[in-house]
Amino acid sequence: LKSNPSSNEEKEAQTQLTKSDELQRLHSQALSAYQQEDYEAAISLLDEILVVCVWDAELRELRAECYIKEGEPSKAISDLKAAAKLKNDNTEAFYKISRIYYQLGDHELSLSEVRECLKLDQDHKQCFSLYKQVKKLNKQIESAEEFIREGRYEDAISKYDSVMKTEPEVTVYSTRAKERICHCLSKNQQATEAIKLCTEVLQLEPTNVNALKDRAEAYLLEDMYEE
Repeated sequence: LKSNPSSNEEKEAQTQLTKSDELQRLHSQALSAYQQEDYEAAISLLDEILVVCVWDAELRELRAECYIKEGEPSKAISDLKAAAKLKNDNTEAFYKISRIYYQLGDHELSLSEVRECLKLDQDHKQCFSLYKQVKKLNKQIESAEEFIREGRYEDAISKYDSVMKTEPEVTVYSTRAKERICHCLSKNQQATEAIKLCTEVLQLEPTNVNALKDRAEAYLLEDMYEE
């Protein structure tokens, strides 16, 4: 207004000021909702603010945190990826993205993201610890799949047993390991063991197509055609 006093400029300035006050009010409400652990309300308020403040890394990190608390980690990824680009050396965002991918069972993307963190800070303790874990798990899974491609089913079973020992906490890995062991047992003509393990997988994931196919193959070996 000082540089260009006019009624139009004044009107525009007043509009912007009103919008700014409104956004500050919404921001206070969002922080309050977050502190009171009402994450759904906080997300709704942050949605409104981020329509205007698209490039605010802190707000995106806060919304990502709310998604994580609400048990929707996959929704947090896009906000964290934006925050990683918007803020220099944002190791924390890369660490969180890597952890989310790891928890979701995507070890390859987890490894890729944690490497980005270590590029920024090779001494980052959390990232280095996660990197060691994911790299070990990734190598074991790759090795097991290579054995399967070569028809070395006993070796693959042994390697997937190691996967379950490496990561006993995140169930997606143990379930996937059991699914692949079931496949190996079926291919190796060990029908009884295959049926038992496939059934275990299908109790956890009733629509697991691979386990259904491998159990069907095992039933055929046992002449259990109805099953």
